[in-house]
Amino acid sequence: MVTINYAFREISCKIVYYGPGLSGKTTNLQYVHGRVPAKSRGDLISLATEADRTLYFDFLPIHVGDIAGFATKFQLYTVPGQVFYNATRKLVLRGVDGIVFVADSQAAKMDENIESLSNMYENLKENGIDLNEIPIVLQYNKRDLPEVSSIEELQETLNPDGRPYVEASAVNGTGVFDTLKRITKLVLEQTKERTAMPPAGETTAMNSSEPVPVGSGPIPVGSGPVANRSFAAEHTATAVAEPEVQRQTNATKTQNQAPSPAPSPVQSDSFEQSEPPSVPAPVQRSASSTAGVHAAQRSLRVRHRQRSLWSRLFGWLFGR
Repeated sequence: MVTINYAFREISCKIVYYGPGLSGKTTNLQYVHGRVPAKSRGDLISLATEADRTLYFDFLPIHVGDIAGFATKFQLYTVPGQVFYNATRKLVLRGVDGIVFVADSQAAKMDENIESLSNMYENLKENGIDLNEIPIVLQYNKRDLPEVSSIEELQETLNPDGRPYVEASAVNGTGVFDTLKRITKLVLEQTKERTAMPPAGETTAMNSSEPVPVGSGPIPVGSGPVANRSFAAEHTATAVAEPEVQRQTNATKTQNQAPSPAPSPVQSDSFEQSEPPSVPAPVQRSASSTAGVHAAQRSLRVRHRQRSLWSRLFGWLFGR
């Protein structure tokens, strides 16, 4: 999941380029590295053989800059395409926020595409990642070569779920940044939806469903089902009305009763100090009520800050 570190004011997203060997994963990162300004990127770390096959992974950090006071960066990874490096593939997928599956469009490579895609789904499941929630973009690479499969055939075989796809020729740069922009958009949209909910600790305080007995007093702020406003209004009206009825009943009883004579000081064996008139005790909120108010205030502040942050992120992303 996207990491938002409020202590260090950092946002970090991990995007992995997956696919069969020599499909163009490393070529994508090399093109991005060569076109992004030096001040906005880190070094491209690549461990490859003489045949340009990635041994472990490629890593390219891209620094977007400060957005709303947060240092924002995307971490781009590739995985080795060879089957016997499956343990490394699985390791690289840990903590992934979005995936670009780079498919080789050549008709002769279709079986390798299917095998790699199936392997990716298996590794995601073993890492406990929900296939229906993780953002995935397919890139049909090498469209400039002859004897390539049609888009319809690629879609039917590799993308029956209708995920977003981009036609590309990574060696020429065609579709490279379109793919990167598409996956970052999906990652940020998903993160915005997740962070729109209150934190777990505050949700418990705000959404407690314990029943409150009618007539026991006003409902403490932050307890009870917040969404059920009609119940809360009815309960509060009943709780306020009952003391008024009780006071009227007590006044009637007092008028019907004859006042008892005050005791004479001579008849009293001992001095008794008259009690001062009773003063109603100030209404005090319980600890749970105060905690609920504070939780609601914190939740509103967090959501306001996150909405401002994500709006600026999207402004940067689509304003380029």
